[in-house]
Amino acid sequence: MASLQASTLWHQEKRHWFSIAFRWHSSVIPAILPRVILCVLFGTLIAGLYALGLPVSLPIESGVIPSLVLSLLLVFRTNTAYERFWEGRKQWGMLVNTVRNLSRQIWVVIEENNPEDRATKIGILRLLVAFAVATKLHLRAEPANDELKELMPKEWHEKLRMMNNPPLEVAFWIGDYLQQEYNRDRANIYQLSEMFKLLDKMVDVLGACERILKTPIPLAYSIHLKQLLFIYCLSLPFQLVGEFNWATGFLVGLIGFTLFGIEEIGIEIENPFGYDPNDLPLDAICRTMQMNIEDLISLAPCVRQWKAKSTNQKAQKSPQNLDRNGTEKLQKSSSSSSENETEKMTFMTEKTPDRSPHPSRNGTN
Repeated sequence: MASLQASTLWHQEKRHWFSIAFRWHSSVIPAILPRVILCVLFGTLIAGLYALGLPVSLPIESGVIPSLVLSLLLVFRTNTAYERFWEGRKQWGMLVNTVRNLSRQIWVVIEENNPEDRATKIGILRLLVAFAVATKLHLRAEPANDELKELMPKEWHEKLRMMNNPPLEVAFWIGDYLQQEYNRDRANIYQLSEMFKLLDKMVDVLGACERILKTPIPLAYSIHLKQLLFIYCLSLPFQLVGEFNWATGFLVGLIGFTLFGIEEIGIEIENPFGYDPNDLPLDAICRTMQMNIEDLISLAPCVRQWKAKSTNQKAQKSPQNLDRNGTEKLQKSSSSSSENETEKMTFMTEKTPDRSPHPSRNGTN
């Protein structure tokens, strides 16, 4: 649902500019509103003290350098957060493509000799979706839930609940299946190698997402930025009250809204794997992978069609047919050999030169 809303919002952005500009949902206004109200009240208080004749005004030029420094810190904070968000999106995009490629190779390459082989393959393909779901839950620090229960046997689901890193266990089951099929001569070594490379790439995506999750912005940087923001917003009324009087509270609130909003955007997208409105739509991505797998399962791979055709041909051959076919084959081979001998003799007769004296040549000589 989050992915659908984001896509709709993106397509309607140019046509509905004002509705998006005043949109409350998915904005940072609910998070920063208490701080903005505090700035407005404090600015109004300073304006009141100035109206009473108290010397609370400072030169407006005194805030130029702090404004530049704070702007640079906020830009760096937001860019760093967006890099983490975009890196997470690229990793999940790579996971989607890798699951598609590996599922296609398993479905097409692994040979099927009986219906049980096909049922096992279907279970393994759904394990690929289970890997993505387990990765999502692992990044959100949630245990295995009913979403995973639908993609694997019950005993496997219970085992995942006791694992520290469920995606790795799912990857182990997939790799174990591939090795078993290779040992049964259902795939060659080159096919096995390619499929293991794709499986390794899935585990690499897991590691990259864990790196993003477990390496946040240094705490000292976040603390110092918040302290500077707080001091700057509280010092603004003293710089503005001399020129704007009772409008100081409104202007301080407007500037605070801008600065606090930029900081809050960086905080919200810093961890892109959560449930915030602006986080990655991991639920929708997992559903997309599941739909792709189910569509693939509905297709008949050539290995199953070839096996069925071969089985039918073998069943149609009886011992009598084999004898008759063998006899006919022998007769055909003997007749063809006799024809070849006749042709060979004719060819030799035509090509053999006549060694008797030619009359004309004897008469001439």
